[in-house]
Amino acid sequence: MSEIVLETKNLSRHFEGLAAVDGVSLSCRMREVHAVIGPNGAGKSTLINLLSGDLRPSSGQVFLHGEDVTGLPPPRISQLGVGRSYQKTNVFLPFSVFENCRLAAQSRLASSMRFFRAARRYRAVSDAAMRALEQVGLQQQADKPVATLSHGEQRQVEIAMTLATGPSLLLLDEPLAGMGAEESMQIVELLQTLADDHAILLVEHDMDAVFALARTLTVMVNGTVLESGEPAAVRASHSVQLAYLGEEHHE
Repeated sequence: MSEIVLETKNLSRHFEGLAAVDGVSLSCRMREVHAVIGPNGAGKSTLINLLSGDLRPSSGQVFLHGEDVTGLPPPRISQLGVGRSYQKTNVFLPFSVFENCRLAAQSRLASSMRFFRAARRYRAVSDAAMRALEQVGLQQQADKPVATLSHGEQRQVEIAMTLATGPSLLLLDEPLAGMGAEESMQIVELLQTLADDHAILLVEHDMDAVFALARTLTVMVNGTVLESGEPAAVRASHSVQLAYLGEEHHE
């Protein structure tokens, strides 16, 4: 069995009495895509925010590589090897593709806001940025302003920015949102490649992509885990089918 990179135990987040996430326990292993799906309001994005440190849990625990990281702030979570993307593309549109990735790579330096340091440190940052662009296939677009790219390419830039930080775990919140069929296929192929060297926790509404990618599938409803396991078994679950009855779209 592959190493468990991420694990949660009874993770919960309440908002004024409402349990957006309620007692969620799951794990994600190296070289695995673990997809989380569910109807609108299931708590999927809240879960991602808890894992990335953007929200503090009301109770429960989060572990990275066996270390308790519950309640740590986003910069510290990121430094421990977690990269995340957002539902809305989070890039610097006026900057070039390369500059976006270089800024992300620079955040890994302990002295990231010190502007006078050895030239080799700059080279290391630039090398990390270019490697990330090569991983997502955008090295030929490096000098283009991000604003001139297609939506799908901007998503690729965002993924490259996470890769430039050297993560072991990728938290991807609807990376295919707003894409056409061709762009979606490209991102699916990219994520399949990235899964060779990363643990990936994926929230996604595109069910074709989910079943093409996921080794483990977790279904959330009303903040709780309804079913979790191999995709074929989860898909065949009567309770899952009932939960989705009449649902045409997912959060």
